[in-house]
Amino acid sequence: MTERYLGVLGVAEALGVSRHAVHKWRTRYPAGSEHAFPEPDVEVDETPGWRADRLEEIRRWRAGLPGRGSGGGRPTAARQEYLKAAMACGLDRDEARRALATFAAEFPEMTEPELCAWLVEKFRR
Repeated sequence: MTERYLGVLGVAEALGVSRHAVHKWRTRYPAGSEHAFPEPDVEVDETPGWRADRLEEIRRWRAGLPGRGSGGGRPTAARQEYLKAAMACGLDRDEARRALATFAAEFPEMTEPELCAWLVEKFRR
């Protein structure tokens, strides 16, 4: 039976990023660094491959990436939509951020975009 692995393109598609982003992460966060990108399970002709069941590990790794710049970078589209929905329901920006952080701690298996989409849906009800 043939074993199937996700290459850089498969990981990129699963995370909703470009293949270039995955290559960049592997270069910026090599093995032995403080926040090393998860090592591949196999390499064939210098092409990495990861078992599909490791996607959650890679998602958690990505969620732990440091923010960009001193302000943490521009909010993602998912976070912007969440903040807009939260403020429409009466929360101020700080309250909305604290609520998101609380839910993120409560549901560590969810990525921030998943959590934001779930909360926006709750606000709409």
